[in-house]
Amino acid sequence: MKISVIVPAFNEEKLLGASLVQIKTAAAAFAARGWEFELVVCDNNSTDRTSEIARAAGAKVVFEPFNQIGRARNSGAAAATGDWFVFVDADSHPSAELFSDVAEAIVSKKFLAGGSTMRLDVKLLAANLVTQAWNWTSRFKKWLAGSFIFIEAAAFRELGGFNQKYFAAEELELSQRLKSLAKAKGKKIVILHKHPLITSARKMKLYSGREMGSFFLRSIFSHKRTMTSREASYLWYDGRR
Repeated sequence: MKISVIVPAFNEEKLLGASLVQIKTAAAAFAARGWEFELVVCDNNSTDRTSEIARAAGAKVVFEPFNQIGRARNSGAAAATGDWFVFVDADSHPSAELFSDVAEAIVSKKFLAGGSTMRLDVKLLAANLVTQAWNWTSRFKKWLAGSFIFIEAAAFRELGGFNQKYFAAEELELSQRLKSLAKAKGKKIVILHKHPLITSARKMKLYSGREMGSFFLRSIFSHKRTMTSREASYLWYDGRR
């Protein structure tokens, strides 16, 4: 068994190094089973030291010139050679326990793909309430958070990867297609929850409540138009880090 951890990264020199150290440490859970592991970073047209930091960490680095997170994940997957892909965002820290839970899900052969609940790296009341609401919804609806997705490589390829029409919420669109494919194959989607993914709350600090609220209102009332527009999905693309 070989696991490919794929990290999309756009101007992530501030956080990427620590995330890659944590990913490599957590990968001991795969090594304990005698599994192979590779780390793939897709530099999504960064203008900082992202590629340099990734190479220094021993990652295979691929370059995607078109700035779009779904496309970056797809480019990383195209260079990956594992039997299973684990997508982890550049500002997130999976634990060895979470990777062990992933390994158990794979070994069970019950699941085609899965995700994880999340916990923010700082205590912010409003943000933590939103995260808790997301965690409940994710488990109930089997929606995968883009910050952490694991999927059988063959299934990912069969689906054609992330839909490159989307600049945001591409993981939700993928979730819908995955659920249909899993049902057809007699398998399930799982949201792991015993060991939540630790992820950065930086957007809560970088954007005002008005900016966040404006985006989420547009995403509710004009979902597809917002999610398929780079300009409308500015929380991911305006370069604030």
